[in-house]
This record gives sequence, structure tokens and C-alpha cells, in this order.
Amino acid sequence: MTTQDATGDPRRWLALPILLAGAFLPSLDFFIVNVALPAIRTDLHATPAQVQFVISAYAATYAVFLISGGRLGDLFGRRRLFLSGISGFTLASMLCGLAWSPTALIAGRMLQGITAAAMAPQVLASIRVMFPTAEQPRALGLYTATFGIAATLGQLLGGVLVSSHLWGFGWQLIFLVNLPVGIAAIIGGSLLLRESRATQAQRLDLGGVALLSLALGLLVYPLVEGREQGWPMWTFVMLGTSLLAFVAFVRYEIRIASHGGAPLVDVSLLRGNDFVLGLVITLCFYMISAFFLTFAAYLEDGLHHNALQTGIATVPFTVGFFLASLGSARAVERFGTRALTMSLVAQALGFGLTVTSVQNGSPTLGLISGLLIAGLGYGIGLPSLIKIVIGGMDSRHAGLASGMVITVLQISAALGVAIIGGVFYSALGGHDDAHAYTHAFSTGLYCNIAVLLLTALLSLALGSTKTTTAVGAPAVSRR
Repeated sequence: MTTQDATGDPRRWLALPILLAGAFLPSLDFFIVNVALPAIRTDLHATPAQVQFVISAYAATYAVFLISGGRLGDLFGRRRLFLSGISGFTLASMLCGLAWSPTALIAGRMLQGITAAAMAPQVLASIRVMFPTAEQPRALGLYTATFGIAATLGQLLGGVLVSSHLWGFGWQLIFLVNLPVGIAAIIGGSLLLRESRATQAQRLDLGGVALLSLALGLLVYPLVEGREQGWPMWTFVMLGTSLLAFVAFVRYEIRIASHGGAPLVDVSLLRGNDFVLGLVITLCFYMISAFFLTFAAYLEDGLHHNALQTGIATVPFTVGFFLASLGSARAVERFGTRALTMSLVAQALGFGLTVTSVQNGSPTLGLISGLLIAGLGYGIGLPSLIKIVIGGMDSRHAGLASGMVITVLQISAALGVAIIGGVFYSALGGHDDAHAYTHAFSTGLYCNIAVLLLTALLSLALGSTKTTTAVGAPAVSRR
């Protein structure tokens, strides 16, 4: 063990805020953009499908390149990739803020997704390298808290920025606000971060990236665009082709592994029953991302609230998320996999109270209570999900398994917006009165509730088998 391994980088605590900015910005960007979507739609004359793509294109692009981003850091240096990623993300944010059309904005969002995928994996990897073992729990605790802070701040800040019209800008400010943070992180990172790379870095699987990109594109595009086009035959052809592309991706990954290569996804990990079930649960879990889209549209387009009122209305959810995330580790320790089940039920209950309140026409108290309960469930569920799903993996595969889980979460977000967002706009049916928006929002929320309850049932099977696979140990046991 070297001296630095034992004592850590002498500038580690000064560098930590710089690294956390790399986790904060992509998370903030996800939450802050939802508040501005109605304003974006009006100002850019965007279609509902284009509004959905503003979210799903970012999430899908981020998902595809996330694992590759980690490997690029191992190959070429984490400091170099972090600085390149945050520089690109800052530039992409400026392009989004200056977008003149929906197409330009979607292109900027995809660039944000690519650069975020280059930046974000370096944060956790750098913390592991820079901090000695004794200090890592504290640093990782601050890393986890960053996501809760971003979620809480994102809703309020988005509402304030869109409503302020500073310097003549409206929704553009939600992207331009990234510029000072990004520039500060670039300067600080250049001065404080030291280079590190893996001693035995794996090569990039460019073929796997291409096939996964193709498969996701063929899946998400027709789901978003099909409703507006009346579901022509080409949408079904693309959906069918996406299935073939996913099969080709899996076969290609198996072939890469069999020849001693480094596949994007180690298919051998899928031999663990609990891990496969965990990925299925993960794919369902983040579909509530559609809630933020439909809730903002309901409040701003249906009830004619401004962006600030929308941001304030969402605060109970994000506050619940932040508070509960602080106790998620203790919940998993006490209840095992049942912590995840309880969190999913709590989210369904909270959304049930929310939709009941909205339909009864007296949303204030019921809305606050419902969103707070849903946020508490979400705050326990998200950290618990990651810990439970990878908890049974052998330590040699923990990093890759974590990357797979986070990738599937992003795919889930893209699919949630595409599918449930599509249900919302279908239920809206071109009407623009408050009653129509109430009906559409309720329909979308019922879909979220159904997915949450189905996922809760699936989570009951986690830990039910004690079989140890070739790639890992038994998963977290039930209590």
C-alpha cells in the first residue's frame, strides 16, 4: 500500500465539491427541466412528442454511454474525462439555452446526455481513489445527499428562473444556469484534481454501444411519435425491429466475452436469478419520471399556474425524497428486501391520495399529503433498490453491476416518459380545458400506480431463492 492509499490525496476535501458538481448538474438538469416544459412547448411551438423527446432523448443517450464513460476514464484518465465531460456539458447547456427550435433543443439534450455519461462515472471512481477507506463513507454520504439536494432545489429553482424573465430569458435560464457552475468546476478541477486511471483498463465495446443505441432508438422513437402519427405501420415495424436489435446486442456481447474481450454488458451476470429480477424491477421503478412531465402540464396548461407555483407544488415530493433517502440504509438493514416493497407501496398510496384529491377538486391538503408520502417512498426506494439489487453480487462485479443498474434506470426514465406520457396526451385528446387536463393527469397517474403495485409484487420474490450463481453470492435475504 502506498502512502497516498493510506492517507488519501492531500487536496481531497477541497476537490470533493468539484467532483460533486459532476453528480449535481445531471441530476439537477433532470428535475429542473420538467417545470419548464409547458413554457418550452409554447415558446418553441413544440408538439407533445417533441416535449417528450426533450426528456427521453436525454435519458436514453445518457443510458447508452454511461458504462462506456466509466471505461474511458479507466483508459485515458478520470481527471481528463471529468474535465472533458463537464466542459461538454456546459457547452451543451449553452446550446440548449440558445435553442431556436424543438429539434435544436433535442439535439442539445442528446449532447448533454453524452457528456454527462462521460462526466458522471468519474465522480464515484475518483472518490474511491482519492479518499482513504476510513473517510470514504463520509464522502459517499455527501455524494448520495447531492441527489436529494438537486431534486429539491431543481423544482424551486426551475420555477423561480422561468418566472423571473431575467435579461429577457424565460425557460432558457434553466439551462444557462449550468454555465457558472460548470465554469467554476472546470477551473477548480484543473487546479485540484489529480489524474488517475485503472491499472488494467478494459477496452471499449464500440459494437455493443452501436447495437444498444440502435435498439433503444428503435424502441423509444415509435413509442413517442406513434400516437401523433396515428400509429402507422412503420411504428410497429420499428418496435419489432427493436426486439431483433436487442437480441443481436445480447448475442454480440456473448460473442465478445467468449473471445476474451470486454463486453459493454457482462451477460454472465444475468445468470443470477435475483439480479435479473432486480433489473426488471429497476426497469419499472423509474417510470414515475412521467409524473413530473404530466404534473407540470396539468398545473401550468390545465390550471394556468405559473412555473414558480408549479415548482412550489412539487416541493413536498422532493422534500420527502430528500428526508427519506437519509434513512434508506437503515431501512434496508432492518427490513431487507421488504424495504423496497414498502417504498413502492408508499409511492402508490401517495399517488392514490394525489389523484383522489385532484379529482375531488380540492387539491391543496390532499395534494401535499399525497406528494409527501410518495416522495418518502421514493426516497427510501431508490437507494434501497441499488443496494439490494447489487448487494448479492461478488465484489469483483459490483462496479459493473452498479453501472448496469444505473443504465437501466435511465432507460426506465425514457420509457416512462414515452409510454405514460403518451397515455397522458392520448387521454387529453387535443382539449385544453381544466377538466380535460384533470382527466389526462389522473389517467397517467393511474398508470404510474399500476406499475408501482406490479413492481411491489415482483419485489416480493427478491431473496426468495438461495442459489449462489457463478458470478456472485446470494442476494440480500428477506427478513
